[in-house]
Amino acid sequence: MGKDLYDASAAARDLFDRAEAASGLPLKTLCFEGPEERLNRTDVAQPAIFTVSAVLLDTLRQSPDAPAPDVAAGLSLGEYTALYAAGAMDFETGVKLVAKRGELMQQAATATPSGMVCVLGLDEAKAEELCQAAAEGQVLTCANFNCPGQIVLSGQADACERAAQLAKRFGASGAVALNVAGAFHSALMAPAAEQFQPVLAEVDFAVPAVPVVANVDAAPYADASQIEQKLLSQLTSPVRWQQSMEYLLEAGAQSLYEIGPGRVLAGLMRRIDRKMKVANLNTHRAVEGLVDQPTG
Repeated sequence: MGKDLYDASAAARDLFDRAEAASGLPLKTLCFEGPEERLNRTDVAQPAIFTVSAVLLDTLRQSPDAPAPDVAAGLSLGEYTALYAAGAMDFETGVKLVAKRGELMQQAATATPSGMVCVLGLDEAKAEELCQAAAEGQVLTCANFNCPGQIVLSGQADACERAAQLAKRFGASGAVALNVAGAFHSALMAPAAEQFQPVLAEVDFAVPAVPVVANVDAAPYADASQIEQKLLSQLTSPVRWQQSMEYLLEAGAQSLYEIGPGRVLAGLMRRIDRKMKVANLNTHRAVEGLVDQPTG
């Protein structure tokens, strides 16, 4: 992940070095060589993904032909990348925040056996009914509204297993347990939120240069003073990604760019609005291909 960027640019190499200094993690080795099981740990994956996304963004910005953003949004961790892209914080601050966020989320996940399960084919009301039926006194909640027919539930391990078994009774076409460390965006992340609050409070966020749509309410930050609280709430509240994208579409968005490793967001957009095209900028070649396209 990101090796092609590192090899192609001195600026990319500098960002990787700065990310390692800010996080205290051997990100180059982990991103380029693994092992995969360690890279997938949320305390490593978060600063790694943020760094690669920032390098892709920087690579794009180096071209005078790069499209200028009108708005930014990011799913869960990606909201930090969006805020960085909009100038609300500098690179080192972003790396330090996501590294600490990942560390605290990993600790909270380890404290209680928990997980997440993706349920297919239900709307929000039915998903809430499923949570109530499967919880049996344990934590189980809707955590990600990704796109029509795809809602992720989050909670204690037994409750997630019951939800997967009961899903079809509530009309779901299927349910898939996710390979994650724990119950993100649920009440089980409250210890992480409590410890993360003073970390966020130390950051002097700047006013974003372009609107950034927040996960918790699918609305742009009104001003910099909202950033701390919305990022804190995001740890224990559902990610309203579908609603965030619907906000952008209703506001008139015509071109969307997914900047970061992978292509998950483009796949979700196909379920939200099949007509909306998303350009995947996930490799050095993809960025070069975009800026080298003829205009006019």
